[in-house]
Amino acid sequence: MKPTRSDAQIQQGVLQELKWDSRVDESEIGVSVTDGVVTLTGTVGNYARKLAGQEAAHRVAGVLDVANDIQVRVFDSANPSDTEIAQAVRRALEWDVWVPDERILSTVSNGWVTLEGTVDLLRECEDAERAIRHLTGVRGVTNKIFIAPSHIKPENIREVIEQALERRAEREASHIQIGVKDGEVTLTGRVRSWEEKRAVMGAVAHARGVCEVKDRLVINPYM
Repeated sequence: MKPTRSDAQIQQGVLQELKWDSRVDESEIGVSVTDGVVTLTGTVGNYARKLAGQEAAHRVAGVLDVANDIQVRVFDSANPSDTEIAQAVRRALEWDVWVPDERILSTVSNGWVTLEGTVDLLRECEDAERAIRHLTGVRGVTNKIFIAPSHIKPENIREVIEQALERRAEREASHIQIGVKDGEVTLTGRVRSWEEKRAVMGAVAHARGVCEVKDRLVINPYM
C-alpha cells in the first residue's frame, strides 16, 4: 500500500481547491486537518457557499471526512424575509420534476428551512433538500421528511442494491458489505474516493424500501 498524504499536504490541497472553486472565497474559510479529517471554519454569506466549501474539501485526495463548522450569515442587502423564503421554497419544490411537492411541507424561521412530509423513496427526500438549499436567504436545512415503510423483504432490498452496485463499472461491489434491517441500510467496506462513495450512496437511495442509510464506508485511494 502506498503511503497516505500527510495532514499538511492535505491542508494545502484543500486550500488550493477552495481557491480554485469559483463558488467560494477561500479567504472566508479556515482549514485544519487531523489524521485525514478536515475541519472547515469561518463565515460565509449563504448556505450554498457552505456546501460548496464542503464539496471542495471532499474532492482532495487523502481526505477521509469533513467536519463543516462554517457559519452562515446572510447580509442585510440580500436578506429576504421568512415569508419570501417560504414562497421561494414552495416554487422550487413545485418546479422540480423529481420532487412530490404536494406531499412536502416547509417551515422557515430566521432563514432556516425545515422540511416535513412523507415520500416513497429516500431519493425523493434527498431531491427535495437539494432543490432548496441554494436559494437566497437560506441559512440551513433540517430534513424531517419521512420515508413511507414498505413490505419489501430485507433480502430483496439487499439483492437489488447489490445488483445496482455491480452494474457500476467505477467500483467493485465485493469491497462493500450491505446490511438491511427495518428499512435501514448499513454500508461498510472501502471505496477509492469521495466521488465513488457519493455514487454508492446515490445508488442506494433509489432502492424502494430504504428509509435510512448508515454510512460506514472508508475512503482508501490505495486499495
